Amino acid sequence: MSSQPIRISPTRPSDPRKSTLEANKLAKRLRRLVGDAIVDFNMIGEGDRVMVCLSGGKDSYGMLEVLLALREKAPVDFDLIAVNLDQKQPGFPEDVLPQYLKARGVPFRIVEQDTYSIVKRVIPEGKTMCSLCSRLRRGVLYRVAGELGATKIALGHHRDDILATFFLNLFYAGKLKAMPPKLVSDDGKHVVIRPLAYVPETDLIAFAEIKQFPIIPCTLCGSQANLQRQVVGGMLREWQKRFPGRIESILRALSDVRSSHLMDRKLFDFASLAPTGQANDEGDKGFDPETFREPAFADPGAGFE
Repeated sequence: MSSQPIRISPTRPSDPRKSTLEANKLAKRLRRLVGDAIVDFNMIGEGDRVMVCLSGGKDSYGMLEVLLALREKAPVDFDLIAVNLDQKQPGFPEDVLPQYLKARGVPFRIVEQDTYSIVKRVIPEGKTMCSLCSRLRRGVLYRVAGELGATKIALGHHRDDILATFFLNLFYAGKLKAMPPKLVSDDGKHVVIRPLAYVPETDLIAFAEIKQFPIIPCTLCGSQANLQRQVVGGMLREWQKRFPGRIESILRALSDVRSSHLMDRKLFDFASLAPTGQANDEGDKGFDPETFREPAFADPGAGFE
């Protein structure tokens, strides 16, 4: 696969005014969803220096653009610095990101480290490269965050990435686990945030079309077909098509966990359960059929915007 930048061809609407209106609505929705995530999980605070990890893909471009827009009206002052890890993939267009970031007036650092050769050497042909590639990238990014004095590391994983990770763990690892919107890094020194946690991938695709980001394809995991993550992603897209609202319901479920109605003895003391003589809304009524209804979705409340 070529690593030369590509631009997604925008659709050609018959009415330019309608196109502008739709673009403005999309940008506003993205600001609202990212703002809500920032507020809900206290991702960015006064004086934060946010290191925005920019891969050259649609998601990280979109994240940077929305954070730039939010910073203009945010109730707190914070700095942004973009960081790209040049993994020395063959044919990687080294000038694309610097040109883009200079044009946007965003301070940045390009970090060169040949993780590509390590991954290709260690992982047999046809095997999944993502795990090792991610570990190597994380180590480099954590080091750079320390050098830059960054207080937050922003990654471009969106809503569908989070849900796909949940089902990958459910189906293949036997765990109820997803990508959290906010966590402490592996080395215990940094806070990692995912501002796109509420954003559907379809919105980011549409945003990339409008903005005409110079997308840089990945020749590692991005070029591998039939990965488990791609299979799960296809399942989620099919569900969204056949059962509108199901994806939103699953995402909401990740924020509304009942440990007493699962089976993890580390989270709930089943062994000590005894009658209390008091009515309990979380008891057997949790299984009454009328609780399972078609989801009704309301717009999230006011956020960071």
